[in-house]
Amino acid sequence: MSSNLPRCLLAFPRCGLAFPSLRSARPPSLYATSFQLKPRRNDAFTTVTRTLTHCRVRRSDKKADDSRGSTSTPLVRENIYTIPNLLTVSRILACPVLGWSILHDDFFFATGLLVYAGLSDLADGYLARRFNMHSVLGTILDPAADKTLMTTLTVTLAMKGLLPVSLASIIIGRDVLLSLSAFYIRYTSLPAPKTFSRYWDFSIPSAEVRPTTISKYNTFAQLALMCATTVTPILPADYHLFVPELQILVAVTTVWSGLSYVFSKDAVRIVSETRRRPPPS
Repeated sequence: MSSNLPRCLLAFPRCGLAFPSLRSARPPSLYATSFQLKPRRNDAFTTVTRTLTHCRVRRSDKKADDSRGSTSTPLVRENIYTIPNLLTVSRILACPVLGWSILHDDFFFATGLLVYAGLSDLADGYLARRFNMHSVLGTILDPAADKTLMTTLTVTLAMKGLLPVSLASIIIGRDVLLSLSAFYIRYTSLPAPKTFSRYWDFSIPSAEVRPTTISKYNTFAQLALMCATTVTPILPADYHLFVPELQILVAVTTVWSGLSYVFSKDAVRIVSETRRRPPPS
């Protein structure tokens, strides 16, 4: 009978192996499962079993910590489908129609679109402040809509000979440089992983653009110049809207505002990619 036993058991005839009861109502724990065989003296089997047990416990604790960390710091997402953002997008979509009306000498319709652009700009700002509809995307869309409007007016009015080409080059050049900088800042501030789909997913905020003070004045001066230049063809000849003076003012403030974005420390704010989940009550 003893000759049929395994050699590992024959080597320890007085080991006194103890097996757990098979009728246990509760499943054994991790430590109990690992030490089902308990030799009376320390040997290689006990050392290896204890080492494997501690490794499993450490791995399970690390996974639990990782899962708790991932759930406590979720990726920040925000609601981008707000009324202010929709109004801003509508201004951007109206820009091609505005350019088409200027190129076809329909300055009455172009003036109506300018009025709509101004009213919608005031409306989305009021709604965002009144009903707390602020979003990081809104801080990007609003200046983007203004720049799209300015670019459309600058190009089309210069093509019609109503705006000097030199002034149009200054305005377009500054906007192109700012746009390239915005693409670069978006890539560098995007939380990992940096993929193509996540780059264009604007519900994942990464950086917030804050216009400088001189940039606000420059935007107002550009709007005043473009509106005056657009309205001039439909006004009587004796009306003078100070267009030459506005052109000089726009040229100076455009260069000044472009330099302010370079040297200002508050123009761009990196948004935190994670946030802490509030503790359970």
